[in-house]
Amino acid sequence: MARINAILLALAVVCALATVSANHTARKLFTELEREQARSQALEVEWGQLQLEQSTWAAPGRVEKIARDKLRMKAPGPGQIISIDAVR
Repeated sequence: MARINAILLALAVVCALATVSANHTARKLFTELEREQARSQALEVEWGQLQLEQSTWAAPGRVEKIARDKLRMKAPGPGQIISIDAVR
């Protein structure tokens, strides 16, 4: 009878340790998940800011002004424009 009690006690201790270990792992993974979700949110905010910055830098008026001022470009005159009709 004592042998069965010892086996049952050992089994109960093993189950208790497994439960503690599983809970610890679950808490650790949950903390990591929250950290990654916060990082994902921060990256989404940064992505939005970068898209806004890109649209500002690529604004047609800004590109035209830089072309005129820095590159000394100008719009072509009416005699310099050639139209080509697409063949179907």
